[in-house]
Amino acid sequence: MTSPASEPSGSATPAVTTIGANASRQNRTREMQLIPEALARAHMHERRREADAERQAVRLVAARRMQRRAERVSMRARRALAMAVMN
Repeated sequence: MTSPASEPSGSATPAVTTIGANASRQNRTREMQLIPEALARAHMHERRREADAERQAVRLVAARRMQRRAERVSMRARRALAMAVMN
């Protein structure tokens, strides 16, 4: 066991003072008060990410629908051209 007097200067062992304890308690209290705000921020971030994913899914569905429509129109045009060439 070493006594505080034998600790080298700049040691990792902090000096215990009541001022430090009060400051630590205040910081902890402040952090506790900010927890609901942090949770709300994380919740909003998650909702925004979900909304972005939903918008992307809707755009993908619309793009696939337009692609199928374009393919049908293209096939109709090919058929019409083939009929015109055959006659």
